[in-house]
Amino acid sequence: MHDIPNYETFIKIEPISKGVSRDKKYFVETHDGKRMFLRIADIEEFDRKKAEYEMMERVHDYGVLCPTPYAFGLCDDGKSVYSISSWLDGIDADEAWIDMSEAERYELGIKSGQTLRKIHKLPAPDDAEPWNERFYRKVQSRIDFYDSNSLKSENGDTIIRFLQENKHLLDNRPQTFNHGDYNIVNLVVLPDGQVGVIDFNSYNQGYGDPWWEFNPINWGNELNVQFYNGFINGYFDNHPPHEFFVMLSYYIAYTSLAALCITAEGEEYVMPDYGEQCVEMVLRWFDGMRKPVPMWYEHK
Repeated sequence: MHDIPNYETFIKIEPISKGVSRDKKYFVETHDGKRMFLRIADIEEFDRKKAEYEMMERVHDYGVLCPTPYAFGLCDDGKSVYSISSWLDGIDADEAWIDMSEAERYELGIKSGQTLRKIHKLPAPDDAEPWNERFYRKVQSRIDFYDSNSLKSENGDTIIRFLQENKHLLDNRPQTFNHGDYNIVNLVVLPDGQVGVIDFNSYNQGYGDPWWEFNPINWGNELNVQFYNGFINGYFDNHPPHEFFVMLSYYIAYTSLAALCITAEGEEYVMPDYGEQCVEMVLRWFDGMRKPVPMWYEHK
């Protein structure tokens, strides 16, 4: 860390433990009062971290409220890669949400949806791989894991059948740049009420169907209903098309299958029975995958 440019100006370096990333993260303050976010990763992550940093630069230049990128490079005698950005002063949205009224949670969702819509104005590369090919590989890999690990259950079979029978929904989907992990954990409520976006660490090739970014909905729980109603309505200016809900049901079905598989893989941050609970919840939301509009959605 000592070979990071301007390291001698750092008067405060505080580790940040929140999140599941293996990166080392720090709050940094300089002698002239500048507050910054420092992220350090292994040199093997160089290409991915460079892509993340460049993505954040593009998003910031596009007018999205996110940390201002300051510097990127090598440190620790070339063994690590670092990035430095501004620090967004505010309260993490997942913490601020706890003390909010239902109306405030809905408004938080509105602002979050509006911000995501800005991110999706950035076009995907002209040579982007067709979305149907790219995404169905993800689907098939989960199905293969499910089959090879004997995760048989009536609910799991229902989800897989739905995914297989509706794979045509992935055809000809538009693609834009994506945040990669856009959810309440990666949002910050600023003192003036604006919502900022942080943590591009899950950035994955940077592009895809913009509506795929709604998939984290079922990684939380149904207590986020007000937020996600606002999230959808804010993104679509209160007029979500029917086609959106059709795609949403497909993506959330996939995510529930992924949760089932991740539980089986024994990820330390996932509860042992979470996957099955997630599948059951999704089937309830979409009436056994017969209705595309989730039971909790309210148009306002």
